[in-house]
Amino acid sequence: MLSEEFEGYCHCDGYVAYQNIPGLTVVGCWAHMRRKFVDASGDKGQAAIGVAYCNQLFALERRFENLSTAERKWQRQIQLKPILEEFWEWLEQLPVLAKSKLGQAVAYGRHLKEELMRVLEDGRLALSNNLAERKIRSLTIGRKNFLFSKSELGATTNAIVYSIMETAKANGLNPYSYLCRLLTDLPNLPFRQQPELIETYMPWAQGIQDFCK
Repeated sequence: MLSEEFEGYCHCDGYVAYQNIPGLTVVGCWAHMRRKFVDASGDKGQAAIGVAYCNQLFALERRFENLSTAERKWQRQIQLKPILEEFWEWLEQLPVLAKSKLGQAVAYGRHLKEELMRVLEDGRLALSNNLAERKIRSLTIGRKNFLFSKSELGATTNAIVYSIMETAKANGLNPYSYLCRLLTDLPNLPFRQQPELIETYMPWAQGIQDFCK
């Protein structure tokens, strides 16, 4: 659940609801774009060209992996942007049947062109949202067991707890140890009067790193 004060980039798969959330700048996912062409493999010639364009982008991104964000942005302008421009020129001129798999892939790309080009704006942005999807996989598997929350408040609480756990794992912590530390310490801290105390309990804080690895 997004905070009302949040403003920034959101990597997503093109789900239309994200387009209408205030404060979000949506970043399209090239893995989903590639998947659309793979699904259209019945049209081997044109679909294969689409897959090849996407493969070129991901191959370049692997070369940029260890660059600083500023250098990555610069290299994307030099190397990625020409491929993207060539891709869009090809896509815009491609004759397709609207209801075919290839037609759906083309429509997807044309509709999300601005979002898919956004990766050029900032070196911190990713070419796909695969990382986020991998992080929520444990939630989606669990959902088959608990099916749904009984209330909106319960759903909000679930979202908070899952976010804490995934952030802990992303920072190399033992999630159970981290949660125990939070539940043990925070009720006894005057962090409402001294909000800066909460910073010492962030997953990347040195004391937490030492205790919860």
